[in-house]
Amino acid sequence: MKKTVILLTLLLLIVVISTETVAQLTTQKIDSIVEYALTKFKVAGAGIAIVKDGKVIHQKGYGLSSVVTKEKVNEYTNFQIASNTKAFTTAALSILVDEEKLKWTDKVKDHLPEFKMYNDYVTENFNIQDLLTHRSGLGLGAGDLMFFPDGSDFTMKDVLTSFQYFKPASAFRTKYDYDNLLYIVAGEVIARVSGMSYEEFVQKRIIKPLQMKNTFVGTLLKNKSNLATPHSAASGSIKTIEAQSPGIGSAAGGIFSNVADMSKWMLLQLNRGKYGTDLKTSLYSSNNHNEMWRLHTVLETNRDPRYNSHFSGYGLGWFLTDVKGNLKVSHTGGLPGMVSEVTMYPDLNLGIVILTNSDEGGAFFSAVSGTIADSYLGLDDFGWTDKIAGWMQYQQNMSDVVTKKVWEKVESAKNVKVKNEDFTGKYEDPWFGKIEVFEKENKLWFRSYRSPKLNGPMAFYNANTFAIKWEYQAMNADALAIFSLDEKGKAQSIKMKGISPNIDFSFDFQDLDLKRNDDFKAYEGFYKFQFEPGKDVYLKIITRDGHLVVFETWNGSEITFEQQSELEFFNERRNYPLRFTKSKEGAITQVLVRNKDLWKKADDYKP
Repeated sequence: MKKTVILLTLLLLIVVISTETVAQLTTQKIDSIVEYALTKFKVAGAGIAIVKDGKVIHQKGYGLSSVVTKEKVNEYTNFQIASNTKAFTTAALSILVDEEKLKWTDKVKDHLPEFKMYNDYVTENFNIQDLLTHRSGLGLGAGDLMFFPDGSDFTMKDVLTSFQYFKPASAFRTKYDYDNLLYIVAGEVIARVSGMSYEEFVQKRIIKPLQMKNTFVGTLLKNKSNLATPHSAASGSIKTIEAQSPGIGSAAGGIFSNVADMSKWMLLQLNRGKYGTDLKTSLYSSNNHNEMWRLHTVLETNRDPRYNSHFSGYGLGWFLTDVKGNLKVSHTGGLPGMVSEVTMYPDLNLGIVILTNSDEGGAFFSAVSGTIADSYLGLDDFGWTDKIAGWMQYQQNMSDVVTKKVWEKVESAKNVKVKNEDFTGKYEDPWFGKIEVFEKENKLWFRSYRSPKLNGPMAFYNANTFAIKWEYQAMNADALAIFSLDEKGKAQSIKMKGISPNIDFSFDFQDLDLKRNDDFKAYEGFYKFQFEPGKDVYLKIITRDGHLVVFETWNGSEITFEQQSELEFFNERRNYPLRFTKSKEGAITQVLVRNKDLWKKADDYKP
């Protein structure tokens, strides 16, 4: 998602003065622009449609749906449209507002009592529109790590209760910071109010009436015969990568669609919520159309004289600005290897949709859409493809320098001796849950319990900092883990941040506050030993304040132990070691006490 956001500000970096009027682009010229951009940006395939004056004037697929199967993209090839789903979510809410089932000013907690923000005032005053306008006070992409990468087990309850644990980045309703989780909350509002799931509501009340016959929300997609495969060029060549599952995040970015169907969506928008051959049927009211296209959150305005813009901001599911005196309504979407853009100029009755299946699709759609729009705005051919390609290469080079230096430092420090036992253990963040730092083949590894794809080896970097190379490599998300130690050199907490400057903002490692929380429940219980034949003696082991505590039942002694490794504990004052044994199934079966006496676990013992 980060690249698409950065590209929205690209025009701020390039200032030109030429405004020579040129003719509207022909279909052949569009083909030429697209084919050139496909190779320039290492994009496998794309679908492009243009609507003008109520008609579809260009609708076509380009390139490959998959570089493996060599299947070509056509106008019906489905792509994940990612955050372009957000406008469907606001349209769904508009329908419910029209039906008087809710109001834009309703308090979220009145519909979702579990919902809780970072302070009581914000919780009490957070309304439906606050879910949609990126002005919550939360930082950029807060909490996205719940769903990036996919495969986690976070639930809607987790989402609704997570916001209380984040530190606000700004005062409520004062600053724009893009978010995804609050759109997931909006989807839950739709479900509770309508009595059907978000996916069912959008499919039944929006997609079906518009006859978007090959568009599906989240898990409702069943036929994958014409579904584009995501690709990445991070390795230098275009390769397929694993598609991201929408999970419970459909309201933020879970729709699958194609340019033939998205043309119908743009025509609905340009006709102010009306559709059908005679435009006598309304999906939502004109009032709510205006509400979605009204500025709710102000953004910095692009001052490039080429476009002469005077305002910029976010509506409800749409970015809004003016270009050469014409309103521009747009949004982008990004998931691993799936990047898209919808752009409309209502005053010109013009809409452009571009769907791609490659991680460089953001540069591609910016160049192609910019060139097409400029022709309708009466501007000269600015050579957007070459200019954006140069800017992208510069950004990549800068990022490569930073990333390369980190891994070079890791390599130079590979012989540094590290006491792995000082860092191993379980750590917990209040919204992200537990992670474990453990030892595997004499190396430290990081493992998230709730997001299993965040798993990988940790290499010493510097001081108390380790670099993590995730086994998940569909997106560039490798991270640094910075440990804080106590006076004995034992790690107590972890802070994290991405390594690459170009890391997607949805990997919000910086929002984690991992504190040591070793869970020793597996070790708890009674253990028996016979000092004399026929006479059992018992140890009782419990957990207290994050430590393992042993009670010697025969003399009343109570001894607290520090964890040395997964199965080893030690009391330094008494020079007292414990070493546990696990079965193949992972259960604790016995403990070696003081390196000499083997005590068997006695699960059936009742004192």
